[in-house]
Parts: sequence; structure tokens; C-alpha cells
Amino acid sequence: MTVLLDTSAYSGLMRGDFEIIELVAQAVRIVIPSIVLGELHSGFRRGNRTAENERQLQVFLLKPSVSVADVTAETAHYYAEIDVFLASKGRPIPRNDIWIAALALEHGCTLITLDAHFRELPLLLIRP
Repeated sequence: MTVLLDTSAYSGLMRGDFEIIELVAQAVRIVIPSIVLGELHSGFRRGNRTAENERQLQVFLLKPSVSVADVTAETAHYYAEIDVFLASKGRPIPRNDIWIAALALEHGCTLITLDAHFRELPLLLIRP
């Protein structure tokens, strides 16, 4: 299984959330969107453990099973489809999360998240 972690899932993993730890342990490949990296770095800078959190993230990113997914022109097509779908339902979600969902669909990943609003997207495989 290939999983994609959103910010809430990465944070849960670092806090020791058992369910997320189990899902990540079962994954063959772990994808982190560049958008998530931006959210994490921003959050680290707002906290009082910036250096520790940055080191912990770098160790995680060096694992052979972990890769970073960047936004591409193809991602933009997925983004547009998701955005139009959500607008037609009258159920918007945060813009960064649309990009994250687009990357999960583009790369065929199961999205690991603690954010319920992703459930508005029926084609997206979501755990927990």
C-alpha cells in the first residue's frame, strides 16, 4: 500500500497515534506532499521547538520508503476537478487540502488524515 500523509497525519504520527503508526508501518511507500512540508515548516516556526521538529522531519524524510510529491501540471487537472466537484456540492474545503487530495489521486495513494472534510471526496481512499 502507498500512503500519502497530510499535516494532521504527520503530526499524529509524531505524537504517537497508534492507528497512524500502524498504517505507516504497513505502507510500502510513504508520500509527503510539498504542500504538507510547507504547512509543517510554518507550524514549526510558530512553536518553541523549531530545531527539534525540523531535525525530526529531516530524519523521517531520509527513510528509503518516504518521498516528496511536488505539484505538477497533472496535479493541477486533479485540483480543478476536485474544486469544481466540491463547489457543485456547496462543500468547500481548505485550498491546501484540495492540492493534497489532488496529489493523492494523481499518485494513487491512500490518504492518511485526521481531517473529516476529506470525506467529501468519494473517489479518495482515506484512512483512518
